[in-house]
Amino acid sequence: MNKLLVSLLIALTPLCSVVLGQKGVDSQNQKIQKESTRTTDKGSEVSRSWSFGAGKTATRQPLPNPMRFNARRDVLIQQIGEVLSEMKIILDERSTRAESGLLVTQPFIFAKGAVITKNELGRYARIEGSDISWTRGRYSLTIEVLSLDGMQNTVTVTAKIEGRSEIGFQSEWNVLTSSGIAEEEFLVRLLMAVTGKTPEEFNGNQ
Repeated sequence: MNKLLVSLLIALTPLCSVVLGQKGVDSQNQKIQKESTRTTDKGSEVSRSWSFGAGKTATRQPLPNPMRFNARRDVLIQQIGEVLSEMKIILDERSTRAESGLLVTQPFIFAKGAVITKNELGRYARIEGSDISWTRGRYSLTIEVLSLDGMQNTVTVTAKIEGRSEIGFQSEWNVLTSSGIAEEEFLVRLLMAVTGKTPEEFNGNQ
């Protein structure tokens, strides 16, 4: 009986070694996998830290207002008219004095509907009273061209921002303080039309 038990133990010894060896390999593999995972996680963290802020819109300084241009006054006034036409903005002929360098536009409606108007009006103006229901937004531009000499002129843009509010069955247009966005949008287009430069390429000297 003892001989039979000893023989059985001797026969099982190699098998136990294999099993134990496999367990050792499994433990080692798990350790390697954990280390690999940690390394990968660290690599991802490094990548995220290097790409922090990527995709955000770069900010720039607003264009100067008034803005100086190296162009004849009559040519500059003509280009202003063309830019306004591209923006679908109509000149108010009764108030405009082109020969004196004064151009005034009719109100341009840039937003309709309660949801859109609130968001857009918040861009173009400083809205006071968040409980007001705004249903439309519009602005008109006053553009003054002042000659410095034969080939240098300054262009000053002033926007009148208005929002239509609804109170019960009554509605009225309210004059709001401009945020400068309407003026900036026009000056950007005029800069590109006159000089071919983008705002990022503009260095203050025409």
